[in-house]
Amino acid sequence: MPDYGHDLRFGSFLTPRNDAPDAVVELARLSEDVGLDLVTFQDHPYQPGFLDTWTLLSWVAARTERVELSGNVLNLPLRNPAVLARSVASLDLLSGGRVNLGLGAGAFWDAIEAMGGRRLSPGESVTGLEEAIDIIRGVWDTDERRALRVRGTVHRVEGAKRGPAPAHEVPVWLGAYKPRMLRLVARKADGWLPSLGFLSSPGLREGNAIIDEEATRHDRDPREIRRLLNLPGDFGDPGERVDTLLERLLPLALEDGVSTFVLGSDDPNALAFFGREVAPALREAVATERRAAHDPKNVFRGNFTITPAGD
Repeated sequence: MPDYGHDLRFGSFLTPRNDAPDAVVELARLSEDVGLDLVTFQDHPYQPGFLDTWTLLSWVAARTERVELSGNVLNLPLRNPAVLARSVASLDLLSGGRVNLGLGAGAFWDAIEAMGGRRLSPGESVTGLEEAIDIIRGVWDTDERRALRVRGTVHRVEGAKRGPAPAHEVPVWLGAYKPRMLRLVARKADGWLPSLGFLSSPGLREGNAIIDEEATRHDRDPREIRRLLNLPGDFGDPGERVDTLLERLLPLALEDGVSTFVLGSDDPNALAFFGREVAPALREAVATERRAAHDPKNVFRGNFTITPAGD
């Protein structure tokens, strides 16, 4: 199932530097102006050179009108999941349903511990992430009348009150690379959000296979899970030809199932080129290939579509 059929979406992945706080806000506004669908920020609360990501998300939500927002990804070990659930729901209500939730299991444990967080083993961090998802979704579930109880080994709530519910069904995306995390994506997440530069083994195709197999095993349609990808800044290099970039991006969409492309760049020219030139061209190219794939007159040989002469 190389193409999951999702609509294509495009976003920016911005650095929340605090030496010029207005600059990152203007990059977020530019992202909206050039037609991008999503603005995301990395989250490293122990980094003194960064703005706090959640505060920045709230500020940017107030300074934009259309674009969706997410941490990429939020540092769960330093953000209490029950409180985070209320923060997400609150901003989603205030922004008119424009918040997505990207989560990670944690890294840089020395820095996390220095900030008062608990150092976790790799296994504990994945367990904690799974427990946190249960807590977050439980807080949002206002149809359930009973108080929320999740008795985890890393995260616990004992009788927490539920609510508020977000304005829309907030998707949960996980930054995942190893098999156990990928299986968690399959069971409990709405999207897989890796960075291209950090993928090794398993890669995109292997990761998709793990997710698809586990999702099917738990009676989930793999197409329910959006595949997102953080791209390095050269994918928005205005010096590149659009058709050259399409040669690199089209296989990611059609063969690796990626439907959300997020450009990691703080260069306004790169963001503008990505939003105004690359995104529409890739949308058109993918739509053309999808139409051809559903045309019974066409014959497929390998990766090529052959249309009979005279058509």
